Amino acid sequence: MTPTERQTKAPADARAPCPQGRISESTTTRDGVEILDITNYVPFFLSSINNALSRGASNLYRERFGIGISEWRTVSMLAIEPGITAARICEVINLDKAAASRALATLDELGYLDSVSSEKDPRKRLWWLNEKGYELHAKIIRIALRREETLIEGADPDDLEAAIRVMRLMMKNVRKL
Repeated sequence: MTPTERQTKAPADARAPCPQGRISESTTTRDGVEILDITNYVPFFLSSINNALSRGASNLYRERFGIGISEWRTVSMLAIEPGITAARICEVINLDKAAASRALATLDELGYLDSVSSEKDPRKRLWWLNEKGYELHAKIIRIALRREETLIEGADPDDLEAAIRVMRLMMKNVRKL
């Protein structure tokens, strides 16, 4: 069934939730071979957008502040939730353990963090931003928010909110993969 046939078959409010009710197709055929249609394949968009955002942010933050995107995400997480372990950072921002450890070590070495051994498990540390860390956070958050404004420029507010709802759903669903 083509996207047009699917669209005319049922009104939008009667379509099943994705993937059964999807209008666009993730694949196409070329020379008899099924291939991805990257103009409709959601993981392509998410990956490409994330790669470009991360690369650009990392270059900018390294140039201006001497830290990369993993360190910024860690700083951001510690501002949101002070006094947490590396494992908690990994859980929330989907950073792998090695990257989180490197980010914490770099930020600690640069003097942005304070920490203490966890009472429950002395092998684990609880981390938080110190005054210098919050000063760094205050500088970078302004840049991060301007980058977000540029990213969403031209988007209809209702479309943006719908996209955010879908991305929240995808964050929940990615744990099933």
